Amino acid sequence: MEQVQNQSSRKKMSLKSERRGIHVDQSELLCKKGCGYYGNPAWQGFCSKCWREEYHKARQKQIQEDWELAERLQREEEEAFASSQSSQGAQSLTFSKFEEKKTNEKTRKVTTVKKFFSASSRVGSKKEIQETKAPSPSIHRQASIETDRVSKEFIEFLKTFHKTGQEIYKQTKLFLEAMHYKRELSIEEQSECTQDFYQNVAERMQTRGKVPSERVEKIMDQIEKYIMTRLYKYVFCPETTDDEKKDLAIQKRIRALHWVTPQMLCVPVNEEISEVSDMVVKAITDIIEMDSKRVPRDKLACITKCSKHIFNAIKITKNEPASADDFLPTLIYIVLKGNPPRLQSNIQYITRFCNPSRLMTGEDGYYFTNLCCAVAFIEKLDAQSLNLSQEDFDRYMSGQTSPRKQESENWSPDACLGVKQMYKNLDLLSQLNERQERIMNEAKKLEKDLIDWTDGIAKEVQDIVEKYPLEIKPPNQSLAAIDSENVENDKLPPPLQPQVYAG
Repeated sequence: MEQVQNQSSRKKMSLKSERRGIHVDQSELLCKKGCGYYGNPAWQGFCSKCWREEYHKARQKQIQEDWELAERLQREEEEAFASSQSSQGAQSLTFSKFEEKKTNEKTRKVTTVKKFFSASSRVGSKKEIQETKAPSPSIHRQASIETDRVSKEFIEFLKTFHKTGQEIYKQTKLFLEAMHYKRELSIEEQSECTQDFYQNVAERMQTRGKVPSERVEKIMDQIEKYIMTRLYKYVFCPETTDDEKKDLAIQKRIRALHWVTPQMLCVPVNEEISEVSDMVVKAITDIIEMDSKRVPRDKLACITKCSKHIFNAIKITKNEPASADDFLPTLIYIVLKGNPPRLQSNIQYITRFCNPSRLMTGEDGYYFTNLCCAVAFIEKLDAQSLNLSQEDFDRYMSGQTSPRKQESENWSPDACLGVKQMYKNLDLLSQLNERQERIMNEAKKLEKDLIDWTDGIAKEVQDIVEKYPLEIKPPNQSLAAIDSENVENDKLPPPLQPQVYAG
């Protein structure tokens, strides 16, 4: 009976999940160009290969337009100069030399503009790269213990490949030295240079060195580890981007959504099972640990480990293998519960500098694409996504109340006492918050009533003063004494005379 109820509840949860928009079709994770690789929201739904093609098309179009503009400006200047020469007629020899010099300067400026907009302006020439072969002493000063360790491991790894290893090491050193002088470029241009280097090295090993594809992947992993360990401090969350702003925005957003429960997301995970609870803790630890890694591949490995713990937690809860529809809501819940530091910066760093083959295929690419979808869902999460009314959603977001209230009879006998006490404290805090809100509203109402009463009294006094204005009359004449002679009132009886009576 209990199993039937569990099955029916799972069906309801699945229906709710689809209705809330958490369900994502697996085809939506693939490149929208239809090449079969995994897409990426940061690349507008394209895979790395297709995105680079689209980017290069747009780049070449812009270069062509800039080139045509430079040529048109040059023609206009030449025509203007020719017309001015014909109108002025014969000039002195000194002035002719001055005009010739001026023309040469203008031509040189236009040529400089053309070179600036040309495709080769972003990449240093071979001569420049050869001049920078000697590493700068500042690079050695900034090298950390980890950098030294990775460098030694890289050299030891390449020794097994003999001549091919020497060529790879030479190309890698040249790339790092060239990148040292390209720090003023935008992070997108630095990313493009890195991706070009990955592609060129891999193609050279396959065509010239005849290296098997399996070994090529291992070599590329070591190359990525070596160069990104050295470049990490310069290309991770650079000040020229808004990565830090995005980090703070998503962190604030996740904090505001702390009240979201697994039931709202239809998460098929029962944390009351100790083994499942341990898996959830491990998944949160892995996603948080991603920020401590310096190599994109290591950050991807943290995402993969987190995802596998999620699948195990779902499997233990449901007693059956987890599906993709179960995985994404649970991943969203893990991100909300863990609130990983610098989440957007890590995603951007992986997107820009990871070996593209890892993001396009395999389990690492699949899990990373799902993480990008989870973050996008959190950013757009609303009342409809959680099947809530807008009023309840606004109250939860403002902190006026919490949906996590649970009565004591709803707790199972095996529930942790600390968790029970925590929810009781949350209920108490919620009640105190409601009382405080009510008292504040009443205090504001009393203050308004006092102000209205004062204004009413003042208005009544003003109306009375205006209706009965105060008139100040001059003082009356001094009154005559009672016994004085009164001419006007002579008909009054005389004053009483005292009479004496004999004893």
